[in-house]
Amino acid sequence: MAHRSFLTTALLWVGLVAAPLASYAQGTVVLTGKVSGRTADTVAVSIRENPLDPKEQITYARLDDKGEFRLAVNVSGPTRADLVYGDDVAGLFLEPGNQLDVRFKGSDLASSVRFKGRGAEANTYLAEVDDKFVENDGFQVLPDNIMLYEPGFISFLDYRRKEEQKFLKGYSEDAQLTPAFKQYAQAEIDYSYANDRLTFQDLREQVVATESRLKLSPTYYDFLNDKSLLTNAEALQSEQYHEFLLNYIHYAAINAGKQRSSPDFYQVCYDLAKNQLSGPVRPIIMGRVMQESFRFGHVKQSAAMLADFRSIDPKNEYYPVLQQDFEAHKAFAIGAPAPDFHLLSSTGDTVSLRQFAGKLVYINFWRTTSGLALRDLPYAAELAKKFDGKNIVFLNIALDDNDGAWKQLVVSKKLAGVHVRAAGGMRSAVAKAYAVQDVPSYFLLAEDGTFLNTKPKRLSSRAAIDEIKESFGKAGTYSSTLPAVGKQ
Repeated sequence: MAHRSFLTTALLWVGLVAAPLASYAQGTVVLTGKVSGRTADTVAVSIRENPLDPKEQITYARLDDKGEFRLAVNVSGPTRADLVYGDDVAGLFLEPGNQLDVRFKGSDLASSVRFKGRGAEANTYLAEVDDKFVENDGFQVLPDNIMLYEPGFISFLDYRRKEEQKFLKGYSEDAQLTPAFKQYAQAEIDYSYANDRLTFQDLREQVVATESRLKLSPTYYDFLNDKSLLTNAEALQSEQYHEFLLNYIHYAAINAGKQRSSPDFYQVCYDLAKNQLSGPVRPIIMGRVMQESFRFGHVKQSAAMLADFRSIDPKNEYYPVLQQDFEAHKAFAIGAPAPDFHLLSSTGDTVSLRQFAGKLVYINFWRTTSGLALRDLPYAAELAKKFDGKNIVFLNIALDDNDGAWKQLVVSKKLAGVHVRAAGGMRSAVAKAYAVQDVPSYFLLAEDGTFLNTKPKRLSSRAAIDEIKESFGKAGTYSSTLPAVGKQ
């Protein structure tokens, strides 16, 4: 399936390409084309060369007065990429030697894009699959099919896979698709099925808040007995393959008796990936596990895994990226003290983090203009009521510039918990101290004011209740995971 991504990194500008096509190396892809009804001045191709690096290589070309453009990008082999115009994105599959003519309407890239030239068949397939399956809610797990019970959900997955397979077969009969692209397209079908089936129980529990966790039949996970799902060299370009493997490692760790809240959960996942996977995907998934560990604050274990990883990555392809990521997250180690602050509450009092010493603190960074954050407020009220009289404080930090609007909402809606506001919003000192990049963002602190979970379950998740219950009395549990002062 086609996947859409957002550009979050610094941009690499490349001028217009003027040399003749014959001068390009075998590893170059040339794109020429025209935008009708232009709404932006540039078109770009975005490629993520390193699957563990969030940075993307972005090649831009300016549109001329006629809306025409021309650019060249270097690729080392068959590569997934994105065509970007303004805020619109369309999936690409590029192979060395491709010479694509690309045309689309400036107001609607994804639905209007058309391709000609070498490589056109593969990219036309992606556009048609996006329209037929990805943008069709009837073929997606969310929002409706997740509500199904086990028999209905398996029936849905089987039907979707059958339709996708039929479409690929029919398209292949009428178009000349390269072996590399056929492998990629088949992998997207196979691993969309496997990944959605593997994660169904967990996802349903999170989304369907009115029901308890489903009990699946004893044979539900039998499809995982096919070991070829784990080692598939033909699927390396598929993002669905990578996601499936990461979710499989999580599943295997939980089956081994570990929970995500276990101090050694990610070490167990790392060892499972190291021992059960092989081939070029092995270091990628091991790296993905480490990146999760970084984000959840397991500093000492992360440092040990990173040191071990050097022998897994002798060509140094991934280690520098992982080392940089580790350093960026080290300040949020589980067991490390959370930054203190002094903020004004909705009642005019000064509130500091330290005044809640001896209590669990669930911090919710939000703002009144965030629809997602506002949707969580009713669940925040339910949680506060659920734990009324317990040793926990629900501390809501609004990153709002408008003091009046925030205070009016808190008072008029009688919002539960402690409410404070950080003047300056996302630019405020407290937002920077907690590295908040978007809202809502959550943190769970132990009774001693140390980080217990830097990515707790969302307020709207049924699992949040169990997670909070299990967190009481855990202060000091993770002190052994912190490195000694002056040591990594």
